[in-house]
Amino acid sequence: MQEVEGVINGTLDYSQLKGDTGPLVYPAGFVYIYTVLYYLTESGKNIRIAQYIFCVLYILTLMCVFRIYHKTRKVPPYAVIISCCTSYRIHSIFVLRMFNDPVAMLILYLSINMFIDGRWSIGSFLFSLAVSVKMNILLFSPALLLAYLYCLGLFGTIKQLSICASLQLFLGLPFLFTNPWAYLKGSFDIGRVFLFKWTVNWRFLPEDIFVNGYFHVLLLIVHILLLMIFFDTFKTCLKSYANLKQIEKEIKPQLRKTDKIDMNSSSQLLVLPLFTANLIGVACSRSLHYQFYIWYFHTLPYLLWCTPYTTVWRLIYMGLIELCWNTYPSTFWSSACLHVVHVSILYGLYKNRPGKGCSIHDQSKGK
Repeated sequence: MQEVEGVINGTLDYSQLKGDTGPLVYPAGFVYIYTVLYYLTESGKNIRIAQYIFCVLYILTLMCVFRIYHKTRKVPPYAVIISCCTSYRIHSIFVLRMFNDPVAMLILYLSINMFIDGRWSIGSFLFSLAVSVKMNILLFSPALLLAYLYCLGLFGTIKQLSICASLQLFLGLPFLFTNPWAYLKGSFDIGRVFLFKWTVNWRFLPEDIFVNGYFHVLLLIVHILLLMIFFDTFKTCLKSYANLKQIEKEIKPQLRKTDKIDMNSSSQLLVLPLFTANLIGVACSRSLHYQFYIWYFHTLPYLLWCTPYTTVWRLIYMGLIELCWNTYPSTFWSSACLHVVHVSILYGLYKNRPGKGCSIHDQSKGK
């Protein structure tokens, strides 16, 4: 509220926008959305109204996630129910803390629903809007770029990227005209150093290593290598998805009104690369703070049910991750455990990848 109050008062220089918690480090979409909240909550003083608003955002997020799960038909209902009813940390992030991370993820899940429905332009608009709220959404972008290329071709990809770029430019115009460098550095600063005391995932490291620039470069290299390792998986899934959608498009006109075609489960071939790319980014993050749990919490049941592990182990992994995120402050063991579980899930996804651990047919049937 303090950060957006500066904008309301006429300050458009990002280097001058700050609050008690520090400088404004989010893109312009955050400013506009929280400006609306500023007015709806009586300059941020009416916390109860803000909590009601975030209750609605929470329900909308669940509706979007449930629709993705319904479309892909991969996750049994009880796993979704357990994950939604048992996470104290997620409820806290939404209703007690009211961070911008839930806002960004809600818009992201809306965009994925649009992609599943074949509404690529609307999906790209929403994806870019989510990025404008918080840039962690870019962790999904490597898989999304491949989805554009395989499903829409080169010209279609250029069109979607133009939509994404145009929205970023439009939202940022007032700040770009005032001080473009301050806006770009403030909102998309990938070199920002996080405080060691807030880290959830690297507590087992000495602080001097945690803040070392070479360590950050190493994490970036590991991130890129993991994306390269999963490249064939992403390619196989997305090419198969594009082919299935083309078949659906060709046979639909030949069907009578009484005939039915059901290819919804093929959507998991689109969702799997998106969720996996995001998990890779989370696992390689320089620092995870407690509100960052929302970045991948609702994708965990889907990812775990794409691994070859038994149901018992999947539920154990969900419980261990929840335990790590609810340990405050984080400890040597909680942060180490979180990495072990992340690596185990990525290993399971790679082992069970389409064409190796299971066939495309099995993936599309949710087996």
